[in-house]
Amino acid sequence: MAERMPPRRLKLVLILTVLGASSLALLAWTQVWVHAEVGLPDAGTQVLQVDGAIAAPALTALALAGFALAGALTIAGRLIRVVLGGLEVLLGFSVFLAGYLAVEDPSQASAAAVTAATGIAGHESIQLSVLGTVVTPWPFVAMGAAVIMSATGVIVIVTSARWPGPTRKYQAVRFEPVADPDGSVPALPVTGVASTEPAPADSVGDWDDLSRGEDPTAR
Repeated sequence: MAERMPPRRLKLVLILTVLGASSLALLAWTQVWVHAEVGLPDAGTQVLQVDGAIAAPALTALALAGFALAGALTIAGRLIRVVLGGLEVLLGFSVFLAGYLAVEDPSQASAAAVTAATGIAGHESIQLSVLGTVVTPWPFVAMGAAVIMSATGVIVIVTSARWPGPTRKYQAVRFEPVADPDGSVPALPVTGVASTEPAPADSVGDWDDLSRGEDPTAR
């Protein structure tokens, strides 16, 4: 499908895809990823809502890097586009890894929230204090956005040669003398030659002369 798409449209679609996938990853980062039931020191329990900022703190930086990369793609040359496509693949892999680690070990992903609520620290202690966890769909949404990011990076690398390069448009300006109604062109004044015509009267200068007691008509 990308091969049949016009170059300018292909460039636009890929840049918008990078922006959309980065926005989706950033949205997932703001949502709750894990519901963790924690045993408190006084023998009670508490359910903690662990959002993406705690479960995957690096996700916001990765998503913002995707926005910056999309902006760079709009002006990049062919070689730089290949480099940016490779970076987009790495960004997608990193986002996927952040989501996968949260799904694989939700207790460890909730460690910062558990420590803040109970004061318990250490991997083993936290594992013992977490009685149960429920993973929400948002880590999987982040992983889906990561797949889109990596796939888009690959397409950018493969199709970079077809992209239109950055262009600069200049508007030439040429000054021409304005013709008289009869079609004749008036002669341009010659610079460097003193004019013999008297200077136009200056009312402000006349008032200054009068204030000094001089006759302005005598000039």
